[in-house]
Amino acid sequence: MPRPLENLKKRRQTGGKSRPSRGRRAYERDSYPIEPTVAEVASRVSRRRGGSMSTGLVFANMANVSDSKGKTSKSRILRVKKSPANRDYERRGVITLGAILETEAGEAVVTSRPTDDGVVNAVLSQKAS
Repeated sequence: MPRPLENLKKRRQTGGKSRPSRGRRAYERDSYPIEPTVAEVASRVSRRRGGSMSTGLVFANMANVSDSKGKTSKSRILRVKKSPANRDYERRGVITLGAILETEAGEAVVTSRPTDDGVVNAVLSQKAS
């Protein structure tokens, strides 16, 4: 990831190579994005600023599905039907916010962010009820 205010790909006016003036700061550190798919549950814990910890799902096979009456139950995820975030995610089965899942309870729309919340929450779509 390039740091702000620096473009090390460009050369100097004299033709010399640009070198970084310093290394990365802790707040500039980043990691690869987590793309949760349907499989046995696994999560990744990462440290955030201020010493707090964040849990992100790497794999998920269950979702907390709510119906129109407000009743919530755990339901097994069968597959990802549609993903508005990315067309490629549908084919690969990546679970994102807004993705339509096929569950044992019916079609459900994901309302949580699995990579940030560490859980898959969904609401039954109107077609399924």
